[in-house]
Amino acid sequence: MNLLFVADPLESFKTYKDTTFSMMREAQRRGHRVAACEPGDLSWRSGGQVHGTVREIRLTGAEDEWFQEERRIERPLAGFDAVLMRKDPPFDSEYFYATHLLEQAQREGAKVFNRPASLRDHPEKLAIMEFPQFVSPTLVTRQAEEVKRFHAEHADIILKPLDGMGGMGIFRVGPDGLNLGSIIETLNQHGRTTLMVQRYVPEISAGDKRVLVIGGKPVPYCLARIPQGSEIRGNLAAGGKGVAQPLSERDLEIAETLGPRLAQRGLLLVGLDVIGRCLTEINVTSPTCFQEITQQTGFDVPAMFIDALEQAMAGPAGDVLTA
Repeated sequence: MNLLFVADPLESFKTYKDTTFSMMREAQRRGHRVAACEPGDLSWRSGGQVHGTVREIRLTGAEDEWFQEERRIERPLAGFDAVLMRKDPPFDSEYFYATHLLEQAQREGAKVFNRPASLRDHPEKLAIMEFPQFVSPTLVTRQAEEVKRFHAEHADIILKPLDGMGGMGIFRVGPDGLNLGSIIETLNQHGRTTLMVQRYVPEISAGDKRVLVIGGKPVPYCLARIPQGSEIRGNLAAGGKGVAQPLSERDLEIAETLGPRLAQRGLLLVGLDVIGRCLTEINVTSPTCFQEITQQTGFDVPAMFIDALEQAMAGPAGDVLTA
C-alpha cells in the first residue's frame, strides 16, 4: 500500500517515543510505502482534486537521521491507498479547515483515517457527554457563578480549557477555594470562553490511564501516567511517569462499550483517558503511547494498528471494520 501521513514536521519527531513514527516503521517493515506532508501542504482548486505536496520517504533505522527523503512531489490524496491524519492538537481553525480538505479528498475516493467528519464531531473533552454513565460529576459552562456553585457542592475540583493538550491550563481548587475567582477569569476570559470543571478524582495518584482502542477493540494494556512530586497532572508532557499495566475490569467495560460505536463512525484509533473508574477524555486527533506500551509489555501495538488499517482498507472509504 501507499500510505500518506498528514502530520507535524518530520524533523520535529522524537522517534524514541513518537507514535506516528512507530506506525511508519511497522508499515515499512511490511513493505508498504510511506509519504508524509503537513496540513499546510494540502490544497484544492475547482475542477480538480485535493492535492498535497508530499515527501516520499524511506526510514533508515538510524536514531538521528531517521528518514531519507526520496522525492518531493505533488499528488492527489485519492491516489494513495490510505491517508492517516496524525496532526497533533490543538484543534484550531487551521486543523478544522484541514478536515474539510480531507473530507473533500474522501469524496474524491481517498480513504482517510480517522474520518474527517468524526474528528470534528468528537471534540476530545466534550465527547464524554455522550457517555455520562462513565463520567465523574462534570460541568461545561462560561458562567463564573455556575463554577462557584459547582465548587460549593463538590469542594475539590479540576478546571481546564476545552482546547488544551498535554495538561496545559489545568488547575485544582481545594475546599478553601483559594484563587478560584482568578482561575475562572484566566480560563474563561470574563465569560468569553467555555471551560470544563470536574470533581477531583483522588485516584489520579495511581495514574491517568491511556486506554487505546484500535478498530473498535481495546489494546489489552494501558499506560498509567503517574503524577510526580507535587504535580497534579499525569500527562507525560507535564513530567508524568508512564507505567504500562493490564486493563482493569472497569477499563475494559468502558473500552468495550465505546469502542464499537466509535469505530462505526470511522474512528480507527481512539485514546480513552480514565482516572480511577471515570472516563475523562476521548482522544481522536493523534492518540499516542504506542511505544511505551510496546516497550514495557512486549505487546506490539503498532502491529495491531497496521493490522486494523489493512482490514479497514477492504471497506468503503473511511470505514472501519470491526468484525
